[in-house]
Amino acid sequence: MTTPPTPSHLPVLLAPILARAAGARRVVDATLGHGGHAEGFLHQGAEVLGIDRDPEAIAIATARLAGLPLRTHLGPYAAPEALAAVAAFAPDFVLLDLGVSSRQLDDSGRGFTFRTGAPLDMRMGPDAPTAADWLAEVDEAELTRVLREWGDEPRAARLARELIRRRGNAPLHTSDDLVNAIRAVLGARSGPGDFARIFQAIRIAVNDELDGLERALPAFRNALVPGGTLAVISYHSGEDRTTKTAFRAWTTGCTCPPGLPVCICGHEPLGVSEPRKAIAATAAEIADNSRARSARLRFFRKADAG
Repeated sequence: MTTPPTPSHLPVLLAPILARAAGARRVVDATLGHGGHAEGFLHQGAEVLGIDRDPEAIAIATARLAGLPLRTHLGPYAAPEALAAVAAFAPDFVLLDLGVSSRQLDDSGRGFTFRTGAPLDMRMGPDAPTAADWLAEVDEAELTRVLREWGDEPRAARLARELIRRRGNAPLHTSDDLVNAIRAVLGARSGPGDFARIFQAIRIAVNDELDGLERALPAFRNALVPGGTLAVISYHSGEDRTTKTAFRAWTTGCTCPPGLPVCICGHEPLGVSEPRKAIAATAAEIADNSRARSARLRFFRKADAG
């Protein structure tokens, strides 16, 4: 019997995911983490390919699930090597549980937190530059875009200028450097909610999260066998918007202008998104696992052959 995940690392939305994965024989858990979802797939009789860019996560999950049919791949799920491994595996179910794991958030040395003195790291794995390195090199226009689009920051241009000015005087190395810049622009009343938004935006940029998601989604769809399912859990509006947009495009049929007597585009849906609306965690799950509060789950089922 494998050791169950600790309360701080409970797999999010496990019940609806396992219900949809019932009968699946080859499952890709593209964000393996501690293996909570993978454990459920394995106990349902599936062979699992687990992907994670964090070597520590791979080690933890491998130890927990020793003796079960788990394969692992170390690296970002959107990297060409990972996508090739998924295609070769020919899965009938793929799960993407996006965002940062509770273990990574709780480890101040990983730099995802704005606690005093934390390093500006924010890497999900060793394949990315640190946040400090990214902030040292990014140009003002790109920094403004990241803060505005991924941090929902209305004063993105002012904050980007302030960060560029400050790095010209001294490198930005710790959470305090970033928090002080935020307070200088947003005012003394700025607080944890503001810090969280802006730290998250920089984390997304450092780890290529949204661009990687856009690349990976169609590759995972193509890798699925006919009738297979792609499941995505999002925690950020940008993640959910990217997923929703992709699923909508894949489920669209004829795109001919209205009024044509017959279809000339030949476009057919690639599958169905079911249910059409995202699934949220229940109140009971949120009470047990606060991380589930912002989770949104979407499913896409690939069309059957023929």
